[in-house]
Amino acid sequence: MKEKTQEDASVKKNKLLRVITGIIISVISLSAIVLGSLPLLLLLIVIISLCSKEYVKILRHKGFHPSLTIILFSALAFAALTFFHRFNLVPSMLTLMIMASFLIVLFRGRQPYIVNVATTTLGTLYCGWLPCHLLLIRQIGLDRVGAFQFLPSKGLWLLLFVFIAVAITDIGAYYFGVKFGKHKLAEVISPKKTIEGAVGGGLCAILISCLGVFYTGLTLTEAILGGLLITLSAQLGDLSESLIKRDAGVKDSSDILPGHGGMLDRFDGYIFAIPVAYYYFMNFCYGQNVLVEFFKYLERFINAYF
Repeated sequence: MKEKTQEDASVKKNKLLRVITGIIISVISLSAIVLGSLPLLLLLIVIISLCSKEYVKILRHKGFHPSLTIILFSALAFAALTFFHRFNLVPSMLTLMIMASFLIVLFRGRQPYIVNVATTTLGTLYCGWLPCHLLLIRQIGLDRVGAFQFLPSKGLWLLLFVFIAVAITDIGAYYFGVKFGKHKLAEVISPKKTIEGAVGGGLCAILISCLGVFYTGLTLTEAILGGLLITLSAQLGDLSESLIKRDAGVKDSSDILPGHGGMLDRFDGYIFAIPVAYYYFMNFCYGQNVLVEFFKYLERFINAYF
């Protein structure tokens, strides 16, 4: 009886720590999102640095040896290029990163060679390039960097839209999973996740995304479709990180965030959701609509040859 009481107290303490940590992270993240410019860049640097270190630690537990130096350098370079709008240099950075991944394994001489090269490249893209879309969304509607200025833009509201949708996905999935969860979603990868939790979290995200019409400039259809894409990609991002940890035999990426585990554990959903949201906004909402352009091309093709 005494052991059960201690266990219940430990569970309550962990939940309290989780809530407090979540509030602190949310306040810091929202402040950086609203301010944009350098504060958001600094937040991104902290996220990609910690995620990179945790990623390498997980892979080393598996017996692989990706280069943390290459991953960190490339990730920070991607962040700087994105911040200063030097997208023309991104292909050059990718090329150098891939070549450096081979060279460092070549001169280090540590087995398994192919896996070390592959995991270094994957780490750079996963922990570096994908999170950089955080800056890309925030910069939508801006024509200059404004490093030392608060520049409100359409991107601010779109980034808040994404932030809220992912957060509600997590909250909804947890609630519906605890209350109604019976069928496992991916038992081998993440035993605690259920289909009911995933569906509940997705529905909550879509419903809250409908409110986006009042502050983002999106139509109701665009907001609903955006919410759907964001919640699906966030849950896939969560499962993908769980897949890496499960394969390596690791429970949490680290214990840096009380009640949440590591930085990767906390931001895994955002790593997938943010790039998906950015390309959705740019290709279907505010830029040239890809589907419209495709059908126009198809119409021109038919008229020309038939």
